[in-house]
Amino acid sequence: MKDNVNFQQKLDEKLAEINKENQCPALLLHVCCAPCSSYVLEYLSSYFKITLFFYNPNITRKEEFDKRWLELERLLQELPLENPVKLEMGAYQPELFLAMAKGLEQEPEKGRRCYLCYEQRLRETAIKCKAEGYDYFTTTLSVSPYKNAQWLNEIGKRLADEYQVNYLVSDFKKKNGYQRSIALSEIYHLYRQDYCGCQYSKAERDRRKAEKQEEEK
Repeated sequence: MKDNVNFQQKLDEKLAEINKENQCPALLLHVCCAPCSSYVLEYLSSYFKITLFFYNPNITRKEEFDKRWLELERLLQELPLENPVKLEMGAYQPELFLAMAKGLEQEPEKGRRCYLCYEQRLRETAIKCKAEGYDYFTTTLSVSPYKNAQWLNEIGKRLADEYQVNYLVSDFKKKNGYQRSIALSEIYHLYRQDYCGCQYSKAERDRRKAEKQEEEK
């Protein structure tokens, strides 16, 4: 995909098409956490029958994995949505992430390791989309300003071609999506983690905190 692609415009066009044809397609939505899911659910629930797919082998601490899952369950109980939403947990497989990241441990955040992490999670989503007959798949990851929407859509389209399924192009941080996710997190008192989930992003978070504390002395 070219860098100048307006992913939000493409999503708007697709949603207008769905609305015009009075459809309600089935969407398999990969989710990473409740805060990122909140805005995307609010935005898309009137257009799709959504199944949330919580597949995140990058979360290398089981305690963190469980905490994010429980927040998703609670969010679905409390957030008013136009169409019913299902929630499914993918297998907890941190060993797959660590195997993928082998040799890339020193990569910076937003580097090659992150690209392959996106692909690992989206591939599992595309496989499930194909196997279970969903009309589309996509991910909430692009709502974060720390995630590369260009990469996510590039990977999503490539996997869509590979598995012969439909990928919903998106950049959910647009239209103030990220700010809305923060507002919804405050409204529903959601746990908002301050690192992506892997041990490498946690180490980077800890390093920044230590540097800040040192500067404040």
